[in-house]
Amino acid sequence: MYTLEVEKMSCGGCAARVTRAVQALDPHAKVEVLLKDRLVRVESTQAPAAVADAVSAAGYPASEAGAI
Repeated sequence: MYTLEVEKMSCGGCAARVTRAVQALDPHAKVEVLLKDRLVRVESTQAPAAVADAVSAAGYPASEAGAI
């Protein structure tokens, strides 16, 4: 599991779009959104950089915050 910092994520709609972006890359990914902290915890077989790129491509600049 790893954590991404996601800029511009400020509402439930944003959180849903970020979740869909992750699950489009890995349909079996587990996604936990911490909206007030603008963090997304992801459990996926995909590399953190690939997931961050998918979220960024969806319009929410993302970077790896660290492993859990």
